[in-house]
Amino acid sequence: MRPDANPAVRLVRAAVQPRLPGRAGRPALVNVAPLRVGVLGAGTVGREVIRALLEPPLRLAPFDGAPLVLTGVAVRDVPRAVAAGIPEALLTDAPAHLVASPEVDVLVELMGGAEPARTLVRAALANGRPVVTANKHLVAHHGPELEQASRASGAPFRFEAAVGGGIPVLGPLALDLAANRIARVRGIVNGTTNFILTAMAREGREYESVLADAQARGYAEADPTADVEGLDAVNKLVILARLAFGAWIAPGAIDNRPGTVTGSAGRPGITGVTADDVAALAAEGRIVRLVATARLAEDGALEASVVPSAVPSDSPFGRCDGVLNRIEVDAAPVGRVAFEGPGAGGPATASAVLGDLVAIARGLGSTWAGLPPATGWTGIPVRPLAGECVAAPSGACYPVSD
Repeated sequence: MRPDANPAVRLVRAAVQPRLPGRAGRPALVNVAPLRVGVLGAGTVGREVIRALLEPPLRLAPFDGAPLVLTGVAVRDVPRAVAAGIPEALLTDAPAHLVASPEVDVLVELMGGAEPARTLVRAALANGRPVVTANKHLVAHHGPELEQASRASGAPFRFEAAVGGGIPVLGPLALDLAANRIARVRGIVNGTTNFILTAMAREGREYESVLADAQARGYAEADPTADVEGLDAVNKLVILARLAFGAWIAPGAIDNRPGTVTGSAGRPGITGVTADDVAALAAEGRIVRLVATARLAEDGALEASVVPSAVPSDSPFGRCDGVLNRIEVDAAPVGRVAFEGPGAGGPATASAVLGDLVAIARGLGSTWAGLPPATGWTGIPVRPLAGECVAAPSGACYPVSD
């Protein structure tokens, strides 16, 4: 189908006509070809993105760029998507066909996981098609090859939504803080674990009890491994480190186990945190938070860890409760800059996805902006975070954080 044959495209052409200077100071009207969007996936985030793209076109029509129009959606279950309100004419159960379609100018990948997302995204970038994704696993585990494909073809690759949900942090790292030397980036970047740790502190309950409650209320997945073992936060730290330090760290190089008083590695993520640990730290004015940290050591190595840490209860991290996320960047000359807000959920994450689409419509390029290429895993040494820790009743030794 030709672009003009799509009613949505005709609507956008008619509705969006930027004014340019004409003769004798009078405005001249010109048509702007819309940017045709294909979406892979219609889950929690995908539904919100699709809903926004189906609203009146002027909402997503940047003054200095092309308007956005939805031309296709790939889903596993077409009847279910129709029942959810997505127009049947837009739907397909063949994502590869949508990726290859001449009616799609930019691809939004919201399928999640490794495959087929990796294959589809790499194919789109290799063929010169811009891609927006919220898939932190994809970006963290395949970032070097996807960056290489993007740079080789010149197709923008944007992934703001992969870290912090609706919090704009990757763009500021690559653009607004580009003149700074970043020494450390750290944050609470997983809402599920923060919800669990907050409830343990407030209610004095054990980890297993709070986890079961979180699953029943929809705050934790049926299989919570990626969240509670810190793997989700590891993926996000990989992405933050790429923008902060210019290098892709292999996820497996990042420590996700706290130390113990015996010197051995503890249980992964927050799975070893006990009610007694939480109570003992509270008596000292501290609270447990799963903190993801990457910093540049004096010898040039990177220290990176995602471990439960002891933070002051009255500190910004200590007050970051429930499903909120908070990310701090320490840099020179600016000092400390902090970002806080909703780190997950359909509407919040869709906000970042849509922002990336508007950025592409305005010709702003990839998320890494003007940073030097990083098309392979870093050769910089990566080691666990060093520093003081506090012993807890369980035998865990939680790093002390300010």
